Amino acid sequence: MNALAPQTGLLPGFIDPVADSQKMFRAVLEAMSRPGTIVTAPVLPVAPQPLNPVAAALVLALVDYETPLWLDPAARQPGLVEYVRFHCGCPLVEAPAQAAFALVTDAKSMPPLSDFHLGSDEYPDRSTTVIVQVPHLDGGESWRLKGPGIRDQAILAAGQLPAAFKAWVQDNHALFPRGVDLLFAAPGQLAALPRSTLLEG
Repeated sequence: MNALAPQTGLLPGFIDPVADSQKMFRAVLEAMSRPGTIVTAPVLPVAPQPLNPVAAALVLALVDYETPLWLDPAARQPGLVEYVRFHCGCPLVEAPAQAAFALVTDAKSMPPLSDFHLGSDEYPDRSTTVIVQVPHLDGGESWRLKGPGIRDQAILAAGQLPAAFKAWVQDNHALFPRGVDLLFAAPGQLAALPRSTLLEG
């Protein structure tokens, strides 16, 4: 969340950490309350490879020293690791099931949702929130969404997701109130797929 960075080539985080974090958090709340709705990202920080600016903004706004973060293999670049450690102060974990947040930069190779922390009956809120970087939110295979926050239905068409993704989401929904929540980060835009949302073909 820090705006300043040491003189090592590390990219800066938010220009105004408090205000920018609040803007992104409000955007996340809007996306989560209206599943499948494409929300314009209000803040676009400079992002280390292979992150896009929206994924970077989500990490800066949501992750801190109390929230273990899992990085997919494609994200484990020295510049990105240094970036999240400096700006977020978060512990990095080796297994998806250990993470409060997960960052997936190669959506086609993401692990099954069941690999992440699914929460417990006593503490369903302790499940993993998975940030998935995608190239677009309106040109992939289309799925109909139903559930809380959706009037009639919504459409999700995020690109480059695994062939098994639909089945993973259906299985995840069946666990409710347990299960993971998903945030999609595309260039300039974000969308959410909470565990309470049913995905149909």
